Amino acid sequence: MYFVLMAGGAGTRFWPLSRMETPKQLLKITGEKTMLQETYNRIRPLTVPEKILVITGAHLTEKVADQLPELPPANIIAEPFGRNTAPCIALASAIIRKRTGDDTAVTVVLPADHLIGDDQAFRTILEKAVAHVRTQKVLVTLGIKPTYPETGYGYIQRSAQALNDGDYPIYEVKTFAEKPNKETATRFLESGDFYWNSGIFVWTIGAILEEFKRQMTDMYDLLPDVEKQVDTPEMDAAIEKMYSAIRPQSIDYGIMEGARSVHVIESEFNWNDVGSWEAVYQISPKTKSNNAHMQVMPVTIDSRNNFFYSSNGKLVAAIDIDDVIMVETEDAILLCRRQSAQRVKEMVDKLKIKDLSDFL
Repeated sequence: MYFVLMAGGAGTRFWPLSRMETPKQLLKITGEKTMLQETYNRIRPLTVPEKILVITGAHLTEKVADQLPELPPANIIAEPFGRNTAPCIALASAIIRKRTGDDTAVTVVLPADHLIGDDQAFRTILEKAVAHVRTQKVLVTLGIKPTYPETGYGYIQRSAQALNDGDYPIYEVKTFAEKPNKETATRFLESGDFYWNSGIFVWTIGAILEEFKRQMTDMYDLLPDVEKQVDTPEMDAAIEKMYSAIRPQSIDYGIMEGARSVHVIESEFNWNDVGSWEAVYQISPKTKSNNAHMQVMPVTIDSRNNFFYSSNGKLVAAIDIDDVIMVETEDAILLCRRQSAQRVKEMVDKLKIKDLSDFL
């Protein structure tokens, strides 16, 4: 069983804490360890370090190595620039195929920056999914059973009848749905046949590369040149040549939505993609006034439903403030309405336009 941790995201929605050199996955946002370390520790009981690959930006490889010292250096794969998840997965799959020479090698692909509340339940479900793909040539994704009508996640619609018996039902996937509005999300929840799309996948190398060959032929045709250079001094140059010749594409659009056979395994555990400061607020402990805070002790008067963060433990005094996010670092302060948390990425784009690169 091989694991691929996708750790190349920029984490722009976590500015100003997340920066180019320290993106979200390398930060301690949800616990005492970084999100990358938490993800690594979660899967470590299922495999050995030699079978874990981390795909990350070329400028982050040293920091990844520092955070995961037992990981072989050759398993930290540098992307010269971001091209979304489809190229990342194609590259990792080609490397595993070259190293193993085995199309039946099972691979689990997962983001390095998600929060999972029950590690043992997560591992049990992965083992069930792995057993499934060992007997059937299908792509499997983990569908999180929704608990409320979330509008920030994609959804997966399942078939009516499970393909198996037992505590971990597996279904055929009928459709993938983009992030819905509140009315649609409520309808998805009430129907009972939709899951949150976790972005966690299980398949054999042969099954996923066959879909790349069928659906993303231009990208697939570049993989043999990379495979020839795996674990040679020319490997980085071959990857850069590949990435320079392809366009960005997500695995959902590029492969999953058009795949011949996709199954979803029902997954019930506390899961959050922690995609914004609003998500951090939602998972954080609250005061009587429904305020949440990290690394700061706020003193409030008639202030409710706020989130406060300070990188150096400053006192925050808030009067008549509601539904606000405040994040303070050494050189920047973010203030926004909680409902606008997803727009932090727009602010990062604006800083780029204004050539304020020192703050990125």
